[in-house]
Amino acid sequence: MSVQKKSNENPEFIVSDTGNKYSRITPYIRKMAELSDRNNGIRSEMYTENKVNRGLRDLNGKGVVTGLTEISSITAKKILPDGSEVPCEGELRYRGIDVRDLVHGFLADGRLGFEETVYLLLFSELPDAARLAKFRETLCGYRTLPTSFVRDMILKAPGKDMMNVLSRSVLALYAYDDNPDDISVPNVLRQCLQLIAMFPMLSVYSYQSFQHYHRGKSLFIHLPKPGVSTAECLLQILRENGEYSALEAKILDLALVLHAEHGGGNNSTFTVHVVTSSGTDTYSTVAAALGSLKGPRHGGANVKVVRMFDDMMQNIDVEDEGQIKDYLVRLLDGKAFDGKGLIYGMGHAVYSVSDPRADILMKCAGDLSVEKGFEREYALYERVARLAPEIIAEKRKIYKGVSPNVDFYSGLVYRMLELPYELFTPIFAVARIAGWSAHRIEEIQNAGKIIRPAYVNVKKPKEYVPLAERK
Repeated sequence: MSVQKKSNENPEFIVSDTGNKYSRITPYIRKMAELSDRNNGIRSEMYTENKVNRGLRDLNGKGVVTGLTEISSITAKKILPDGSEVPCEGELRYRGIDVRDLVHGFLADGRLGFEETVYLLLFSELPDAARLAKFRETLCGYRTLPTSFVRDMILKAPGKDMMNVLSRSVLALYAYDDNPDDISVPNVLRQCLQLIAMFPMLSVYSYQSFQHYHRGKSLFIHLPKPGVSTAECLLQILRENGEYSALEAKILDLALVLHAEHGGGNNSTFTVHVVTSSGTDTYSTVAAALGSLKGPRHGGANVKVVRMFDDMMQNIDVEDEGQIKDYLVRLLDGKAFDGKGLIYGMGHAVYSVSDPRADILMKCAGDLSVEKGFEREYALYERVARLAPEIIAEKRKIYKGVSPNVDFYSGLVYRMLELPYELFTPIFAVARIAGWSAHRIEEIQNAGKIIRPAYVNVKKPKEYVPLAERK
């Protein structure tokens, strides 16, 4: 029943008691939002006029240098003897080591590599067998949550978005830490190792809660088996029977390695540096990074890729290359899928010729597609990977080449691993917490100032008008 208002009250302010009034956008709010839009005087050309590098990118798309790091590096261009730059095959290095060599090393030994990668990112060296075993033992020892945490923080307040529940859980862990605000390196390292160990559990338990309370599915909470890797732990606690194959664990582990870190200049890692520079605690810093990663322009892109391909397979004959080309053109014209004018999974802010992570995942996706019966879907991905760069080059003015990025294949890999969409981005976080931890520690070790960028104010001075004289 609606609340009765007096006749002289403005109906724009009336909010019905029916439904959730806190979630409703009232006519008044819509009107004020239009006012805000109307009074926004910043035009695109102002960025050029004021020499502002929008998005911390120059006119050529190159990132503005904002700091120093030893953690990872990206190479997408080679400098010729005459000083000019030309695009080259993409290269990603963790602590100076080419990620391709890192992957080849543990795969050649028949090992899983994520824990070794975490060690490398945190301590800037590869561990020997004894140190790696001790490190894995340490992570396994931290793979537990405080008493009643799952019940009180996850099951009692189930959320529809796992990234938000993950952020909330991280912030809640502050209250269980006897020394949460100590930002000395030993204490921050302890906190980071605990979060690295806990992230699979926080992510999966959030999903199980969502499945039960919002979808009416059976609720089961598995405790991690002792001694397993991060990838194995995630698969074991996610599946009702707790079972997984060696190939599934191998490929998920590889995906975690490839997502663990990326150059320091990505949005969530920059967030880590900015928030850390303020002197705040580890939990607040990681929660801020999670908020960044949640965005569809960052960590949520692989979900968009999979759903785009779903739409494609439902609406065209995927064996007909002409129909594929037409669909891709309609995507760019904003006439297909979500109307955003994007071919998701194509292109990267830095890479042009190739994304090394995508190259590695592409082969793995091909191998897995045979075992899982996804050959037809994988063939479509191959066709789009070949055709999309040509169509983008024809339709758009671009300053560099376009190639598939890691999101193009990671979503397909996760689908073949039978991972739910809701966990795609949290799994990214399970991997990237390693890089975030390394960057937080590096910022603490080397920063002396709070990161405080400048903005150019383009609003002309205005005189104050007394309330009685305003119209």
